[in-house]
Amino acid sequence: MSKKISIIGSGFSALSACCYLAKAGHDVTIYEKNAMVGGRARQITKDGFTFDIGPSWYWMPDVFEKFFNDFGKSTSDFYELDKLSPAYKIFFSDDVITIGDHMDQICEEFDRIEPGSSKPLRKFIARAQEHYNIAINKVVLKPGLSPFELVTKETITRVDQFFKTISSEVRKNFKNPKLISTLEFPVLFLGAKPNQTPSFYSFMNFADFGLGTWHPKGGMYEIIKGMKSLAESLGVTINTNSNVEKINVFNGKSVGISVNAETITSDIVLSGADYHHSETLLDKNYRQYSESYWDKRTFAPSSLLFYVGFDVKLKNVEHHNLFFDTNFEKHAEEIYDDPKWPEDPLFYANFPSVTDQSMSPSGCETGFFLIPIAPGLKDTPALRQQYFDIIMNRFELRTNQNVKQNILFKESFCVNDFISEYNSYKGNAYGMANTLMQTAFLRPKLKSKKVNGLYFTGQLTVPGPGVPPSLISGKLVAELIQKNEI
Repeated sequence: MSKKISIIGSGFSALSACCYLAKAGHDVTIYEKNAMVGGRARQITKDGFTFDIGPSWYWMPDVFEKFFNDFGKSTSDFYELDKLSPAYKIFFSDDVITIGDHMDQICEEFDRIEPGSSKPLRKFIARAQEHYNIAINKVVLKPGLSPFELVTKETITRVDQFFKTISSEVRKNFKNPKLISTLEFPVLFLGAKPNQTPSFYSFMNFADFGLGTWHPKGGMYEIIKGMKSLAESLGVTINTNSNVEKINVFNGKSVGISVNAETITSDIVLSGADYHHSETLLDKNYRQYSESYWDKRTFAPSSLLFYVGFDVKLKNVEHHNLFFDTNFEKHAEEIYDDPKWPEDPLFYANFPSVTDQSMSPSGCETGFFLIPIAPGLKDTPALRQQYFDIIMNRFELRTNQNVKQNILFKESFCVNDFISEYNSYKGNAYGMANTLMQTAFLRPKLKSKKVNGLYFTGQLTVPGPGVPPSLISGKLVAELIQKNEI
């Protein structure tokens, strides 16, 4: 039986859900507050430069492929993928580690840094591959309704992996601090410190070293364009510049939404917007989670981002570059333990035009710089400029070039923008962290406990932060709606 479904937001999870729901025969309409679809994965173009303003890493290509396969399509129907070689560089104060595009190269690099370390690395990644297969094919495909979802013959034998941490596992096998940082880095995508992230999540290391780092030609926004095209081909209506002001409830049942002062009736409401914000669209008695609940959660970092156009090709950089030339642990403490602006921040620099010339004018470079910071910090133009100067000085030093005079323009995006553009709780960039107490059934629910016909999707709910989990979140909530409402 066809239902009229209103979806709030148009990020990865909302676009994923709308495709599955439309395929099932429902009348689906998306309402996006901004002028462009994509949520945090939007794109800006300026003077011939193209910037993905949000996600910039394409990991877990199998998850993207499975999504499009569910509709009889392939990623290649919508965008062209290139495997990056090398995957990325990590700059330390006294050395540079280059992560190649296959294990033999990576092992060689590990042995250069710590002789003999390739042997434990191969064992670590083999174990991580087992975790990946269980996680992607079993654990993350559960809707987070019950702790028993985690109980399978595969997870029972690995229960210790949920109570040990990534940090302890890595440090048990590797002694060199550079290699430790290299192996702990991927779990930062999950939004928590390595010493608070269950070691089961080492599957992120297999996503990194085993499956490699990819790039959709034209940028990450090509995925959004592909999903939008797929959604519209399935009959989804997409409205931009449509700010949802209220979720309307009658007798404990969602009956629609108010958009730009107009009332839209619907049988089911699904929010792909920030979960905390979505609940503020309800009268207080219909909210599941209190302000103190949200305040006590561990949130993934926010970010200070810069989008920079350079009038020259840069030297000594790859497509992805990590600058770990300061204290990794200290910066993590300044995000999670004692939230404040970091004294000596690590940062990430992305130059997609190194491998994809379509993203900048000829002879130029598109630059994206990211500093992870605690959510909820004071955000001012002076602070943004102060930190831009800090990272550009270090960038020039580590890459051995002077480029400040080659900057044509720069744009920035930080806490205030995450709040105004995405209604993001405390201006977080990546959602809610995947700590042990915020995994699976312990995350905010896909289905409202207080309002019938109201559902949620995205990185504050199941399965968690990141682009591939958001695609899966959309599928999970669509299946739950089918099961409960039809």
